[in-house]
Amino acid sequence: MTAGDGESDTSAGNARGSRDREHGENPASGEGGEQPGGGERIEREIAGRRVVSTHPDRVIHPATGTTKRDLWAYHEAVAEVMLPHLRDRPLSFLRYPRGAEEPVFFSKNVPPGTPEWVETCGVPRRDGPDVPQVVINDLPALLWAANLVAEFHVPQWRCPAPGMADRLVLDLDPGAPAGIGECCAVAVRLCERLAADGLTACAKTSGSKGLHLMAALRPTPAEEVTQYARRLAEETAGESPELVVSTMERSRRWGRVFIDWSQNAAAKTTAAPYTPRARREPTVSTPLTPEELAEGVEHPERLRFTISGIPARVERLGDPASVLSDPARAASLPGTRR
Repeated sequence: MTAGDGESDTSAGNARGSRDREHGENPASGEGGEQPGGGERIEREIAGRRVVSTHPDRVIHPATGTTKRDLWAYHEAVAEVMLPHLRDRPLSFLRYPRGAEEPVFFSKNVPPGTPEWVETCGVPRRDGPDVPQVVINDLPALLWAANLVAEFHVPQWRCPAPGMADRLVLDLDPGAPAGIGECCAVAVRLCERLAADGLTACAKTSGSKGLHLMAALRPTPAEEVTQYARRLAEETAGESPELVVSTMERSRRWGRVFIDWSQNAAAKTTAAPYTPRARREPTVSTPLTPEELAEGVEHPERLRFTISGIPARVERLGDPASVLSDPARAASLPGTRR
């Protein structure tokens, strides 16, 4: 990896002794892809790095009045639990800098104006040379990325080993009128099956309407992980055809939960734990405890989380998904020796 080219309380930003300065002047240049323009900005100095938030009072999530300033403070408040899930993984950004109700766009390229101290990683492309993507490994880089106003999406592998997955993911997507409660019921079954295969699963809300089920692996070729995930999805659909489908045809998904096994492909990405989502309200992809997952079958309304409640939740519970970043808890797929 190399350096790149070129409802939280905002007082949380001072907890690490960093310096804040607010300005009413124009930035000299676009910061992290922001175009130059009027409006105040905030400068922070953290670990010797200068980090800037432009237009901090812009409302991003209209339903709650959540601003860029709030999102910045949120990312700092959860940095300790969020960074392990981002570390050494090339980021793809789903950006919504003008607000969650404005057009969004997906970006993998290193944004113009990226500070030279932001790390990057070369990612293989099928039809050309490796292309650098941003890697977020520390607090200054996380706050720089928070200023982009983006969902963070990551692959199931770490740099510099593209294609060697260290996580398994099953994306549970409900077809109306099914919802997250039905996803919980399927996830409980899948957790039991994964445990029988020696894998410890962790569930998290997608921050939208479904669930992601993940497990830590010893590095394994993504093709093998994809094959295992597909087999698991197809077997589960065969056992519960009234509730589960493993194919993408929308005509078959009404009232059922689609187990998307394809997210394990090396080129695919999944919303990272603790990333806010581009919704009217600032919902968060939130790791769950096993008890919350089981209770979610009957009480799905309890599994909706926004940035306002996550810092206190982390203080209370820690990170229920910490197992995913613990090499000692990683396991091999059944039938392999790694």
